[in-house]
Amino acid sequence: ADAGRVLFRGTDTAELHGKELMAFRRTVQMVFQDPFASLNPRLSVGRIVVEPLVIHGIGDAAERQRRVAEVLESVGLASTDTGRAPHAFSGGQRQRIAIARALIAKPEIIILDEPLSALDVTVQRQILGLLNDLKAHHRLAYLFITHDLGVARALSDRVAVMHHGQIVETGPTETIFKTPTDPYTQRLLAAIPALGAGRIRAGSAS
Repeated sequence: ADAGRVLFRGTDTAELHGKELMAFRRTVQMVFQDPFASLNPRLSVGRIVVEPLVIHGIGDAAERQRRVAEVLESVGLASTDTGRAPHAFSGGQRQRIAIARALIAKPEIIILDEPLSALDVTVQRQILGLLNDLKAHHRLAYLFITHDLGVARALSDRVAVMHHGQIVETGPTETIFKTPTDPYTQRLLAAIPALGAGRIRAGSAS
């Protein structure tokens, strides 16, 4: 980082090394923007999803197989999908695979970098509903990066608005949307098409 710090439980993450860094990496997992690029096309779904357990030395072969089956079912895929390759799945299904991979190590935080932007509107709604369900069931915290304010409102408890790399406003989601104080936030909210914002908010309830 050029400036500033990222703190996790009061510890600067840039200062973590060795076992502490590995433990942090298990605690914080990642879902990337493009499900077509973030999955290794040479590996089966089972090998992709099990990888965090192998890296962190979690469980024996039987335990890993059981957890892969469970996590695939929890994201709406079949436990029998383990032998298939990523190219056999749609974009939305691939993103479910990526979410399963992030979940399997039982993290506390998942960073989601524009995870809906490569998907069509119907699939976006399905994945958004899945993320909300998983957040409640696993008591997860998300750091959700998005340009879509409708999605941010549907998923987030708090919102931080960035402009030119700086956070210009942060607070509870409804406070930011109803009474924004920063001029940039006000311009962003004013630019949301009423139909589009309503569509996303309605879809998030499914």
